[in-house]
Amino acid sequence: QVQLVESGGGLVQAGGSLRLSCAASGRTFSTYNMAWFRQTPGNEREFVAAIRWTGVTTYYADSVKGRFTISIDNVKNTLYLQMNSLKPEDTAVYYCAASNFLTVPRRAPEYDYWGQGTQVTVSS
Repeated sequence: QVQLVESGGGLVQAGGSLRLSCAASGRTFSTYNMAWFRQTPGNEREFVAAIRWTGVTTYYADSVKGRFTISIDNVKNTLYLQMNSLKPEDTAVYYCAASNFLTVPRRAPEYDYWGQGTQVTVSS
């Protein structure tokens, strides 16, 4: 079992920045592929970014590429999402997730563990 707890969400003006954190506990964190998803009311969870458990390879949704950076600290067992140049359309609940898949999935059903989510609101 892996327990995930997100933090760092909040209210920010368009063009601003936030850094989300996801603290992990339980089984060995460093062998899971990790990702951030986001969800708005009435919509499915949307892939945002993912990182291979080695921390070397990253993947991004086109909508956030060049603005968001995913990173991982396997010593601190913490996943990060640095979000810059935020837009109102980035407003959502952001979730971190862990996957046992050998490849790095982009679909929510392929992730085994989820945090409780943190709200990000970007005002125009």
